[in-house]
Amino acid sequence: MTQTPTRSAPTPTDPAKKVRVVIWILLGVIVAAGVIWYAVFTAVKPAPPAVQPAADAQLVREDSHRVTSPATEKAQLVEFLDFECESCRAAEPLVAELKKEFGDRITFVNRYFPLPGHRNSGTAALAVESAAQQGKYEEMYAKMFETQAQWGEMQDSQAPLFRTYAQELGLDMTAYDAAVADDKTIERIRKDVADGKALGVTGTPTFFLNGEKLTLNTEDDFRQKLTDAVK
Repeated sequence: MTQTPTRSAPTPTDPAKKVRVVIWILLGVIVAAGVIWYAVFTAVKPAPPAVQPAADAQLVREDSHRVTSPATEKAQLVEFLDFECESCRAAEPLVAELKKEFGDRITFVNRYFPLPGHRNSGTAALAVESAAQQGKYEEMYAKMFETQAQWGEMQDSQAPLFRTYAQELGLDMTAYDAAVADDKTIERIRKDVADGKALGVTGTPTFFLNGEKLTLNTEDDFRQKLTDAVK
């Protein structure tokens, strides 16, 4: 009898192994694509002007807001501030006292430094700068700190509220709206931020007295430093 040759049984496949192979292939493709995307993205992505320190950083610029004008300047105090910053608001009464006390000898200069963690700090700075273009800088500045408790820490834009402040101050609203939308107004604020970063500002309020960054411990310490500067 002729014996029919037996066929060897096919090697059983491992479904789990196939799945693992497919997964590894997909992961390889994803990683490769990610590397390519990162290389392209970082190569062409422009650096945001607001976060880059100014190459020609200046503590005070020609268009910086000088809020006192002493006949004879003996010192200069520069404050980088954020209108949504609670510490800035807490410091404001003391700063106002110091302006009255030393404003005839010290030039007080305010510069914008909206912090990225504050949703409406940049919007507030934009409103103040737009008001400044109509000669109402100090009025809008005061309004922001007076009302900070109402709008601070809000996650939705407070631009409509700030616009009502502009109306209350009697501003030309057509001009105000145009200033708010103008890239030059935004760039003005970005320049302050860039200067601040280049000068080592990391939080607010930060003060510089005659170019020296101050470390303040008490109100008396602050007042004494100003006293010494005008002697």
